[in-house]
Amino acid sequence: MNWTPNRSDKKAIYKQLAEFIETGIADGSFPPDKPLPSERYLAKGLNLNRSTVVAAYDELESNGLIQRKRGSGTTISKDIWGITKKRIPSWNRYINAGTFLPNLPITQKIRREMTERNLINLASGELSQDLFPTDILRKITSNRSFIGSLGHDHPQGNEILRETITNHVKKYRRINTSPSSILITSGAQQALHLVVQCLLKPGDAVAIEDPSYHYQLPIFKSAGVKTFYLPFDKDGMDPGELIDLHKKHRIKMLFINPDFQNPTGVTLLKSRKKKLLEISSELGIPVIEDDPYSLTSFNDDEVETLKSMDSNGNVLYISSLSKIVASGLRIGWIIGPTSVIERLSDAKQQIDFGHASYTQWIANDFLDSKDFQYHIVNLRAKLEKRRDQIVDDLSYYLKDQIDFTIPQGGIHIWCKLNTGINDMRLLEESIKRDVIYLPGTTMGSKKEYVRFTYAKETESAIHEGIKRFADALKSMEK
Repeated sequence: MNWTPNRSDKKAIYKQLAEFIETGIADGSFPPDKPLPSERYLAKGLNLNRSTVVAAYDELESNGLIQRKRGSGTTISKDIWGITKKRIPSWNRYINAGTFLPNLPITQKIRREMTERNLINLASGELSQDLFPTDILRKITSNRSFIGSLGHDHPQGNEILRETITNHVKKYRRINTSPSSILITSGAQQALHLVVQCLLKPGDAVAIEDPSYHYQLPIFKSAGVKTFYLPFDKDGMDPGELIDLHKKHRIKMLFINPDFQNPTGVTLLKSRKKKLLEISSELGIPVIEDDPYSLTSFNDDEVETLKSMDSNGNVLYISSLSKIVASGLRIGWIIGPTSVIERLSDAKQQIDFGHASYTQWIANDFLDSKDFQYHIVNLRAKLEKRRDQIVDDLSYYLKDQIDFTIPQGGIHIWCKLNTGINDMRLLEESIKRDVIYLPGTTMGSKKEYVRFTYAKETESAIHEGIKRFADALKSMEK
């Protein structure tokens, strides 16, 4: 068989093989009256693991293209030739033809492992169940009657909730805005999608931090947008780098997570924030501020958001309740010029006809209650304990093998390995020991980094997880 896998392709080898066989079925290279090669024969002839061939045949079988019978081998499905007057669509071709790209294979693998196995989870960027304000939310839903409409709400979201968010961001983040400048979204993720899809066009150049959460998002490629990277240090990104990048590529937009950044935990210096806003005004570059963590400061210092310092309207501000209350509420928001909010609202209407009224009611009552402040204080204290636990464990078990900066808020710690070990192999060794985290290459251009998240597990689980990670690292150094 004249076929070899493209190992530099991000697409999994079993999918490449499945597509090759599917094409061969369509063009007659594999005759319908003869069995397909056996799994063992294909694996040996193509120098592949048999499990890869099995996965390829599983894919073809699930799409109705082949049939497998014990004792008879694998044959082409008769239905696709119309013998039974039915034809199965070539789903693989449709899947690969879409413009909305899938997540990176490594991201899919990590999510699959987290879902299907009981691992110590140092990868997920959400809070653990015990950090959710469950009792408070239960009290809200049981003690008060829902008085909102069960029909479609205002296109920008419930007006009462938008008024409450107006007061909330003024009190906690020093942002002055109005309900007409707010759009309620299904978390920050939908907000980012709306911005990219509505305000950019194919070929536009945007800048993101390196490393950053945005690095792994396929939404930029799906939209045909080019991404360029701003290097990072202990004080965040250097605004001067944006000037150089703009000269070369005509940057149309900057995406930034300035406070307790994901993945580094670093907060952009106030002087750099001021400089960044000056450059944004000079060059006319909009800044998209993603702010999930600014309320989680461990030293009680008030964090000044970019939006609170923005006097010219250059910043689109995105935040949500996902990282500080509960991800399942799916409540996020965008704050910006009214004309932009109306444009994004129109797009959201086309997608889902507006946000669910019931969760908006719960979010409104929680944000408007005294319990919110109590919850945030409690959350900070618990997250700080978990931060201290992971810092102690990294220092004890890994010592000179790893370098890191201690975050003063947020839920992530960014670590540099001093060993030169292949990060994907290290992940596999860690998964074998039932612990999972995020390799740094999924969030930036530099190798030999890892991101641990300490919000999903208890202190005891964090301790055991870092111990297992250290064992995995040690096994590769032998």
